[in-house]
Amino acid sequence: MSEFLVIPRADHDALVAHAYQARGYTATEAAEGAKLCAEAARHGIRTHHALKALHLDHLFGSATGGCVPGAEIEVLPTRFPASERWNAHKKLGQSVAYRAIDRAIELADQYGIAQIAVDNAFHYLWGGGYVMEAAERGYYAYTNCTSALAEVVPYGGKFPTLGTNPHSWGIPSSEANGFPIVMDWATSTVAMGRVQTLKREGKSLPPGAAVDAHGHPTTDPDQVSALLPFGGHKGYGMCLLNEIFGALIGGSLPTLRGRQPLAPGEKNTPVFYFQVIHPDALSGGNFACGRSQIENLKAVLHDILGHGNVGAMLPGQIEAGARKRSDAAGGLLFTPAEVAEFNEIAAELGLPVWDSTKLKKA
Repeated sequence: MSEFLVIPRADHDALVAHAYQARGYTATEAAEGAKLCAEAARHGIRTHHALKALHLDHLFGSATGGCVPGAEIEVLPTRFPASERWNAHKKLGQSVAYRAIDRAIELADQYGIAQIAVDNAFHYLWGGGYVMEAAERGYYAYTNCTSALAEVVPYGGKFPTLGTNPHSWGIPSSEANGFPIVMDWATSTVAMGRVQTLKREGKSLPPGAAVDAHGHPTTDPDQVSALLPFGGHKGYGMCLLNEIFGALIGGSLPTLRGRQPLAPGEKNTPVFYFQVIHPDALSGGNFACGRSQIENLKAVLHDILGHGNVGAMLPGQIEAGARKRSDAAGGLLFTPAEVAEFNEIAAELGLPVWDSTKLKKA
């Protein structure tokens, strides 16, 4: 029996954009928001598609002042030509992130490497979508952000003082292995979006992922009060790194993010960091056996996956498979429970709902 229903991308984008515009966002912001949501769904990222995006905006964004529809990005002065500092003024995170990647690529074309630090931001959701786009355009890309809330307990602690704080890398490797290598993960064992997904689908969390309000381990998504970092002290270190970046860029106390009210002079906004590298800037020009740079990458990947490692895979391979399945189905794939939630949004907006009995299955 099929697990998914197929929603034509145009129908999805129209509904999501309409929802954003109903909250005051410009047509351009709404289109950028819908694009990231669609790409997340297309690549099987069930934790950060439109349902999460609109829910996050309702809880912490346009409804509460955490995100400001129509805000303009302010580019701040700097003495470093390959670096830019932005004040996002709480503009929609997806809009800021797409523009940051575009600008970083422009700078990398000129200087070989570029970075953009963004203060006063609103969560950009799936970081992998931005670095994947850069990788598909031929660039190495990295981003991290501080999350909208402090939901993660530090290693050895008991109170959540860290965000889920994702890291995302994109590698332009399609010519070598057929798809861009993308490493993208929250530094908690699972993302809070995953908890929401499991709750929607009536499923349990893996052991060691979360604690309840009393600090006791739980696998029940309805009882989750805080999350745990993956990999013990190692994941904690990577989670902490985002908070350090945030502190240096302009973010304030993690336990204040997304919270109201604020004391005078305080801040509760996330920060973003982006880095893009032109492949020529990395090349030492002396590859073994006369190989080119991309040929050398292909040879290295072949060696890693060889020697009987038949069960090994590359980061981004699962997402590439989901994309292939989605494209073959002719639309975006959602579970019946997800379609039901989309229909609740459509009904609230006075739009026609999707008839599940007439939707294609995949």
